[in-house]
Order: sequence, then C-alpha cells, then structure tokens
Amino acid sequence: METMMGNSLAENLINLEDKFGAHNYHPLPVVLAKGNGVHVWDVEGKKYYDFLSAYSAVNQGHCHPKIVGAMIEQAQTLTLTSRAFYNSVLGEYEQFVTNYFGFDKVLPMNTGAEAVETAIKLCRKWAYEKKGLAENQAQIVVCENNFHGRTTTIVSFSNDPDAQNNFGPFTPGFLRIPYDDVNALEEVLKSGNVAGFLVEPIQGEAGVYVPNEKYLSECKALCEKYDVLFIADEVQTGIARTGSLLAVCGNCSCENKCEKQATYVQPDILILGKALSGGVYPVSAVLANDEIMMVIKPGQHGSTFGGNPIAAKVAMAALEVVSEEQLALNARKLGELFRSEMNRIISKTDLIVKVRGKGLLNAIIVNDTPDSSTAWNLCVALKDNGLLAKPTHGNIIRFAPPLVMTESELLECVAIIEKTILEFKK
Repeated sequence: METMMGNSLAENLINLEDKFGAHNYHPLPVVLAKGNGVHVWDVEGKKYYDFLSAYSAVNQGHCHPKIVGAMIEQAQTLTLTSRAFYNSVLGEYEQFVTNYFGFDKVLPMNTGAEAVETAIKLCRKWAYEKKGLAENQAQIVVCENNFHGRTTTIVSFSNDPDAQNNFGPFTPGFLRIPYDDVNALEEVLKSGNVAGFLVEPIQGEAGVYVPNEKYLSECKALCEKYDVLFIADEVQTGIARTGSLLAVCGNCSCENKCEKQATYVQPDILILGKALSGGVYPVSAVLANDEIMMVIKPGQHGSTFGGNPIAAKVAMAALEVVSEEQLALNARKLGELFRSEMNRIISKTDLIVKVRGKGLLNAIIVNDTPDSSTAWNLCVALKDNGLLAKPTHGNIIRFAPPLVMTESELLECVAIIEKTILEFKK
C-alpha cells in the first residue's frame, strides 16, 4: 500500500480514496473504523456521536447484534441462489414484510434507487394494462426539489443542476409540480394521461421539508378521484424515522399499521430501503396489492441479488428490532425534545434561524447563503467536538441520529451542538 511519509493514518487513508476513487462524494474529513449503537470511532480511536445514521439507514443503531447475528448465521448457510430457483428464506420474508406493512405483495430489490425504478416501471405497466392509457403516453407526477436517487431516469425529473448538468439526454414522461401544493397536483391530474404521483412524505435531502399536515391525505384523495397511483418513497422517512412506522402514518404512534390509524394514508405503491436492513446489508422493497403488482410477469423485471437469503433474514431481524425496541415511539419523544432544545439555542444566537423536522429527522438552517461555507465549517467544528453531521443544500445541516438513542445521550448531543454554535466564528 502506497502511503505518504509523515502523514497520519487518517490522512493516508483519505489520500488513498482521493487517488484511487471517483470524486463523486465530498466527505467530512474523518475516517471511521468502528460503530456501536449511536457511536462511531475513527481510526485513531476518537469517539463520536453519529448524527447522520448513514442517511437514515442505521435507524436501529450501528452493528445491532440481532441484525448482525442474522446476517452471519445465514451467510454461513446459503448466500445467493438468484431467482432462478426458490430458496428456503424468501417466502418467509415475503409473508413477514407484507403482513408488517399491510400489502398483498412485495417485489424485493437491493437499493433505494432500484426500488424507485421498480415503482416507476410498475406504475407505467399498470397504467397501460389496467387504466387503459395509450402506449407510451403515461406520465408520472413528481415534486420540485425531489430526491429519489441518482439513476439516469431519476435525475431526469430532478431540478438540481448538479444532478442534471451534462448527464442528458433525459427520460421523458414526468411532470414536476411544487411540493406541498394540492391545487397544483389537481391541475396536472386533469390531463388524463397521469399514471402516478411519486412523492416523499418529507423531503429529506432537500433540507427536511415537512408538508402541511393534510397534504398527503388530500393528495391521496385526488389520486383516487382521478384513478392515479399514489406512490410513497419512504426510503429515507420510513422504518420509524419520523416517529411513526411510516411517515404516511401521520401522527399515529402505532408500531404497525392498524385499522385505528385515522391519519394513515395507504399508498398504492410503497418504496422502502435503507433502514429496512438496519444498514447491515443492501435491501430495498416495493410493496403493492395484487391488482397492481400482478401486472409484472416473469422476465419483465428482476435482480440477481434481489430477495437473496441474507437480505431476507437481515430485513426480518431489522423490522423485529423496530417493534421490539419501540423505536417509533422513541423517535417521536426524542424528536420533540430535540426541536424544543434547538429552539432554545436559536433564541441565543443569530447563526441559526430555524429548526424543522419530525421525529428524529430534523434540520437546522444556517443564517448564510447556500453557496457559503458556513454550514460546512460548522459541521467540521461539530466533528472536532465529537458529533458527526453533514450539510445539505449549502446552508442546511441535517440531524438524524440512530433511533436507539436515549434521552440522556440526546441531551449530551444537544450540549455539544449548543457549545459549537455559540463558540463558532464565521
């Protein structure tokens, strides 16, 4: 291994990534080597609170013993068969996950972007074969400032210049409307060629934008009125992150969907990923009822690794942890405390102008322009004080710790954030 003499271990490892890896990320200057629960350690042994959770993939905490144990046990037995054959675990997982979320069928995939692509294909095929739209005319409505992944099709309907510049030509068939605007949705639905509405219940990557409380239910009602599929992308917001099992559960504190959830919005297609595996293994899923899912026939969609035995075992363990440890309730309680504490800190400083979020998916807005380095420098200062977070969209810092965090740990983190903000110099 080539290293530079005189550099620290961390500097050498950063240099290796810089020299041999594509420059498609801009990481915070810390090299992590170990994780446990809400903490991570760098290569030099310094301990940090993780306030990003791998973009909400590690909701159950780093290296959760039940999830890791399920992975190891299955990896020693059977890892991959492809879908050319049945395997002894997949059917059990499919029954488990469909019952858990209340759908007839699941189509297993690996990553969030793959699951979004799957939902797009499924929606279009349903539109032609069930709704009766003319071939190649189906349109899917999306929202401004969306983030659904980075494939060519998905960036085709982004309005982020970094996502689109010099990546065309783009995939047609998408209509973009403002987020949290029910009237805008109804206007485009009147065209008659709309197959689906793809939406994040909370826009995480855009800076944790939480819509009006009635937004999702009103959008769902419009989709029903115009015979359009309501597609919920819960890759980041799902699996207890926002204080409910799913963000579409609204204000319900139940761990699982039940008939008593008055605020629950039933998606026609539900997209899951990230914390579906607790961050241990790439697992994603698309869930729908038979009328929609059964338009996909053998050979029309799939994945070599999708539904592999390890993924199936890991996902079941990860979802059991969510229920057994009541992570949705914990996220709800700690989220309310966190926002209250952030508002207290904001009252003491002009550096931060607002906190917003739901559950343990939150963000603070830095009082500077999006093209400034203030939020980045503030995250570096937080790192130096033992807490890891990352800016998004320039002047926004997202805070999303593992949901296994305790109240005392959260208050320790609040103290770190308060000290960092009050001592920070631009």
